[in-house]
Amino acid sequence: MNQVAVIDYGMGNLHSVAKAIEHVGAELASESGQATKVIITSDPARIAAADRVVFPGVGAIRDCMAEINRLDVGAMVASAMKTKPVLAICVGMQALMAHSEENGGVDCLGLLSGRVKFFGEVLRDENDARLKVPHMGWNRVAHTSDHPLWRGVPDNSRFYFVHSYYVTMDETDQVAGRSVYGREIVAAISAGNIFATQFHPEKSQNAGLTLLRNFLTWNGASD
Repeated sequence: MNQVAVIDYGMGNLHSVAKAIEHVGAELASESGQATKVIITSDPARIAAADRVVFPGVGAIRDCMAEINRLDVGAMVASAMKTKPVLAICVGMQALMAHSEENGGVDCLGLLSGRVKFFGEVLRDENDARLKVPHMGWNRVAHTSDHPLWRGVPDNSRFYFVHSYYVTMDETDQVAGRSVYGREIVAAISAGNIFATQFHPEKSQNAGLTLLRNFLTWNGASD
């Protein structure tokens, strides 16, 4: 049994993520015979017992960090990162950074050396056309590393984004994918056992489902 724990801290499209993982897990089971069980939980013991962990997030970082700190989710993620594959999504990715400009400035978990910045009130593309903030829609993601989660996902595939803030990384070798929306942004991060995406794979049709399927067979840093 391949058990996946989706961390529930009250901030995220948990059921959408869980349903997408269950879908690709059923496909894998028909091929390999190994079933996938998805649990949505904030129980540290159940998260520790899982084979892999998903750290999602949607909403304002101040509210997310308040619940993350209240439930000590940071310790759960940090522990999981040492021993098993972890997938962080959207605000889950931003929460891994040291600091976010959102809500007047919020300290995050500091598990990765990066910062979260605002797109700005006036954002323009290469033709000087004004872009909407928040960024909501499909953007191409260029692979910047040969990561197992990109297997079967063509370079420059489109993924679905919803965000007003973007990540900048101090450790550029941890950047696994980049996109462009007014400026170049970090779309995906790879650091040991963790893979993080600014986009929502569960909303990204075939490319996103392929990434989630790869996550279910990825062994983490040992791969």
